[in-house]
Amino acid sequence: MSDPGNRLRRQLESPNFHPQNYVKQLSQQSDGDRDLQEHRQKIQNLADETAQNLKKNVYKNYRQFIETAKEISYLESEMYQLSHILTEQKSIMESITQALLSADKDETSKEMQAAFPKESEELKQRSLTSLLEKVEGGKTIMDTPGRHLVYNGDLVEFDVDNMSPVQKVHAFLMNDCLLIATWLANRRGAVKYKYNALYELESFAVVNVKDNPPMKDMFKILMFPDSRIFQAENSKIKKEWLEILDETKKNKASKERGKKEEETPTSPVRAEASTNPFDRDDDEPAEVEESVDLGLEWIQELPEDLDVCIAQRDFEGAVDLLDKLNEYLKEEALTPKVKELRAKVDERVRRLTDVLVFELSPDRSLRGGPQATRRAVSQLIRLGQSTKACELFLKNRAAAVHTAIRQLRIEGATLLYIHKLCNIFFTGLLETAKEFQTDFAGNTGCYSAFVVWSRSAVTMFADTFSKQVFDSKESLSTAAECVKVAKEHCLQLTDIGLDLTFTLESLLVKDVKAALLSYKDVIVEASKHRNSEEMWRRMNLMTPEALAKLKEEMRASGMSTFDAYTGADCWVNLSYTLVAFTKQLLSFLEEALKLYFPELHTVLLESLREIVLVAVQHVDYSLRCEQDADKKAFVLLNAAFLHDCVLPEVERRFEGAVGKPAKQLRDLRKSTRPVRINPDSTTSLV
Repeated sequence: MSDPGNRLRRQLESPNFHPQNYVKQLSQQSDGDRDLQEHRQKIQNLADETAQNLKKNVYKNYRQFIETAKEISYLESEMYQLSHILTEQKSIMESITQALLSADKDETSKEMQAAFPKESEELKQRSLTSLLEKVEGGKTIMDTPGRHLVYNGDLVEFDVDNMSPVQKVHAFLMNDCLLIATWLANRRGAVKYKYNALYELESFAVVNVKDNPPMKDMFKILMFPDSRIFQAENSKIKKEWLEILDETKKNKASKERGKKEEETPTSPVRAEASTNPFDRDDDEPAEVEESVDLGLEWIQELPEDLDVCIAQRDFEGAVDLLDKLNEYLKEEALTPKVKELRAKVDERVRRLTDVLVFELSPDRSLRGGPQATRRAVSQLIRLGQSTKACELFLKNRAAAVHTAIRQLRIEGATLLYIHKLCNIFFTGLLETAKEFQTDFAGNTGCYSAFVVWSRSAVTMFADTFSKQVFDSKESLSTAAECVKVAKEHCLQLTDIGLDLTFTLESLLVKDVKAALLSYKDVIVEASKHRNSEEMWRRMNLMTPEALAKLKEEMRASGMSTFDAYTGADCWVNLSYTLVAFTKQLLSFLEEALKLYFPELHTVLLESLREIVLVAVQHVDYSLRCEQDADKKAFVLLNAAFLHDCVLPEVERRFEGAVGKPAKQLRDLRKSTRPVRINPDSTTSLV
């Protein structure tokens, strides 16, 4: 740029530049419209140059933009995983803190019990009855014998997702359950509350929520997979709730263990069997004695340990505990105690299964690829849920592939979009297949489900492909290149033993057939239009460069004998119509062979035959009607070129690419053999 241009650029780029002052000063200094027009042109040139430089910089740094976006995506995924790990570590540390404080809580509760005598059972039940009379729908709660009130108070429930207040509740803690009642807006007599929910003590876990002003004095109750958050009036009441809930849960668990231990020595049948083994018949089977000890500490604490593992998302640890229990009870008969233990464990297994199913649901984040599902899938398989794991895994991957295709932006040329589409789809399908082989290596029965899923995925891909390529009326060459790219990507799946080429071809055959017939009709109409203007004159290319270019195009198309029909001084001893027809026919053949499917064999041959027949009929008509001997000889020369050069080349290329004989083309060539010129008779193609 010149010095005035550089000066103008620096002036506009100056931080102290004010447009209004600049325009006012320019108006005062200009002599008339011409100066303003020249200055406007300078600014426009500067704007065009700036836009051009910006485009160049964008193209120059385009790859860096893509790589930066990928790095940002990877970083986002890693930050999500890091946040998840920190959350797990936080919950583990809180559980450890609660475990360390449990001993102090036990000592405190014993001191309180020694200092303050226990209330009588009747007094506790009377107080509970009087309170429950204020709860609408709570009269049946006292039907359970021995149930009495331990603690109660007002709480505020918060929404788990957005931490907003939901409602005011009153909680009743009993020796075996927890009742949640909501406040009534319109009180009716003594009734103040309405029944909301009742939870057994062993069905939930209590977790302290760390204060985060203004959210403070809160604790969470986990009923897997759901949870509820409550806020106490102050920190003292919150502490009382946590301590009394923990103590009540422990008291109930210890009482149940005591009852089980008391039942064992007082069984009259077992005593009689042990003292007099001769009283039963030989055919009568002996009563099964318990060969395992269910009073072990790890077995008694197993249900709670499973709850903790599920809460901390330690799925592997939960399944390890279940495997340990199954191994311990492998040959144990179904005694009442074993049945009771199995019932508790089965409830935890259902909760664990629900959590794992949620981990694989499409609503969860789809980042991380197929490997991100391996953890949940492997644990479901260990739980004996291989069919469910297979179904959820395939649904998750289908949602991931659909989302990836939907997020692909349709921009630029169609071929570029198809390259991106094939890369995303078939790469995702290949990764899914490899992950499926890894996860379900020992479950061969699931492979049929994967094959069915693969076919449905290819159907979805084919719909997207057809809408972009065929519905948009792209040229035959573009469509051929797109189909070629899709087939090449599909063949990559054969490396892992998955061949979906036939499925893809069967889904595209209808659109490909329509494209071939449509382009065939275009060629036929164009040939007929050129034939109507045929003058049967030699072709003059005017310059040697144009002649050399035409020779090169013909040699590239396979017409090696074309040089024999060229003369001196840029002349070609063929008509313009026949040369244009030859180029269009060979171009159509090249693109059609890229689109070739076995189902289209007959369609392609008939299309080629119909196109060739237009030229043959035109030459035959000209030979019959032309009276001038020189022109008739020129027409016959063109007919010989069509019969001896063009048709054999079409047959050769078709049979070489397809591997099958082109019978229709061969029959047409044999039926159109040109005869020699006879001055005394009419010349034609026979």
